[in-house]
Amino acid sequence: MIDQHVPDLLPRIVGDVHRPTYHYLPPRNWMNDPNGVIRWRGQYHLFYQYNPYGANWGNMHWGHAVSPDLIHWTDLPIALAPTPGGPDEAGCFSGCAVNNGLPTFLYTGVRGERFDVQTQCMATSTDDLLTWTKHSQNPVLRDVPPESRQTADFRDPFVWKEGNYWYMVVGSRVKNHGGIVYLYRSQFLTYWEYLNPLHQGDGPETGMIWECPNFFRLGEKWVLIISAHTGNETWRVLYFVGDYENHRFTPSSSGVLDYDRLYAPLSMLDDQQRRLLFGWIREARSDEEQRQAGWSGVQSIPRVLTLDGQHRLNMRPAPELTHIRTTHHHFGSTEVTSDFLPLTGRALDIEAAFLVTAAGEYGIALACSPDGREKTEVRYDTATSTLRILTHSAKADGTVITQERQAAHRLDIGEALELRILLDGSVVEIIANQRTSITTRFYPSQHDSQHIRIIQPTALKTLDVWHMKSIWS
Repeated sequence: MIDQHVPDLLPRIVGDVHRPTYHYLPPRNWMNDPNGVIRWRGQYHLFYQYNPYGANWGNMHWGHAVSPDLIHWTDLPIALAPTPGGPDEAGCFSGCAVNNGLPTFLYTGVRGERFDVQTQCMATSTDDLLTWTKHSQNPVLRDVPPESRQTADFRDPFVWKEGNYWYMVVGSRVKNHGGIVYLYRSQFLTYWEYLNPLHQGDGPETGMIWECPNFFRLGEKWVLIISAHTGNETWRVLYFVGDYENHRFTPSSSGVLDYDRLYAPLSMLDDQQRRLLFGWIREARSDEEQRQAGWSGVQSIPRVLTLDGQHRLNMRPAPELTHIRTTHHHFGSTEVTSDFLPLTGRALDIEAAFLVTAAGEYGIALACSPDGREKTEVRYDTATSTLRILTHSAKADGTVITQERQAAHRLDIGEALELRILLDGSVVEIIANQRTSITTRFYPSQHDSQHIRIIQPTALKTLDVWHMKSIWS
């Protein structure tokens, strides 16, 4: 019986300061990649990689939640489970959903003790996405192109329609070379013709395996997003912007979508013609700590994607998030000192702007303890044009663990530093000037780590802070 092995978590969850209150996560257990995001009959449906048996990775099913507004979610029964003896007997890995008259999943089924047989499968629903029937002839795509020289890494289909054809990209690798995305087409989703590689990386620099590809038009350009294994347990989400003709993609620019814990994003085009991006926010604590907590993994707040005039990928949290803002604090340029601000909280939406006119570091310190031992500092260094995130977490034995993440972030001439920060329990989503993202995790042990301080307050232009309402009853 699913969840039978997990004790009642309610007492732990209610008192868990690390558990987010306005980001989506299931009631318990492990969650990773978003899957099959789709708008259907006025509702947003989010499917995701889910282990119904515990808070560590394994037993991959597809969990399911539904929302009227991208913010408030209702949990629904599991959508996909492995079929004994079937092509997905070892797990239902990631994929997408499309509307082919019926809601249709394309996903990766895996077999073998090491998941080394990976094929693409299909399932459909006739009852508004509540139950799913797997195609009788699964897998619908079996063979890895021979130039790959391997069979183990071939997964995460992303599908769209152009004219009379459906197109699919699948993430993979070329043995001893690096990541690659393959392109296919089909008239009926059941037989797929291999066309050519869509894009290939250059080895360790861009990752040895590419997963979870997204490929879509944005304005006059096309965007390819991939999640890359870049070595030493380092994962990074990259994007490429360019032109697409005759089934060939020619990138003209590239960048990093997120520099830390956001991974395996999946996008969709909604009925407002917005390109929305969902992403898995990974934990930064041990497997045992996740097991003890009873949960692992968070979904990012959906982001609206656009391109700016320099073809840089821009991101902003879905505007629906403003509907759960409550108490508002506004500070002007002369109203802030180096002391703590007169507010506290661990569920906040923050918009800050700094006039960067001299050398130095500018930013904001969040979730600070009164004694200064715990804090998360968001710092912009003008000397190196670097956005730095430093987290300081105290352990029970009194030691303080410090971690740093950084991202290149060059301001345009005359441009102010603009920070959008979503703080929610252990989650911190930071987007600078709508184009540089660092999503990180922070696990303070002190309950009074809730204060805010401005770094270089004389440079502050404006600061707005909202307390956020919980999305859970």
